[in-house]
Amino acid sequence: MKLKVLQALTLAIVLASCGKKDNTIPADTIDITENFQPNTIQLGHYVVKESSVAEIEKLVGEQSNDTLYVTNFFATWCGPCMREIPHFKQYKEMMKGQPVKFQFVSLDPKEDWATEVSDFAVKNQLEKDIFLVDGRNITPEFYSKNFDQWDGSGIPFTLFRKGNQKSEYFGMMTENELKSQINALMK
Repeated sequence: MKLKVLQALTLAIVLASCGKKDNTIPADTIDITENFQPNTIQLGHYVVKESSVAEIEKLVGEQSNDTLYVTNFFATWCGPCMREIPHFKQYKEMMKGQPVKFQFVSLDPKEDWATEVSDFAVKNQLEKDIFLVDGRNITPEFYSKNFDQWDGSGIPFTLFRKGNQKSEYFGMMTENELKSQINALMK
């Protein structure tokens, strides 16, 4: 009898303690449940929203300022894409404080955003610079409307745009090619 009372008391204590929750969020994290929306993914400490095709069109469109926008389309499964990323990171760091903005559009499958893309973004400290787009929503018209050379048939692809000037590069860029493209539009 004492054993059954002891078991019942233990079970009651365990169940009561299960209801207690410590809802404090550590200082070095962001509470994503508060602002979580469908079609968002956490990349490191940043919550990134899935970009629509229309939003990507604005991203690559003409800008009315003197900033050079370097927009790289990549995927984490693309070997040449991954080999050129260190050059972009190097120039992004070298050009801090100058009117240059590096942007990376992930064409990875949506199911890889929370794993491969997130790991890549954190490892390369590019969380704030990545845009996620579901490639299944991109039509051939998107390419013909926004690019002179690229039809979406392969990656990597990089668009350099400053105001109404633009330059396109299809394929993996070497450090010298990236430098040349940037210098040509920074004049």
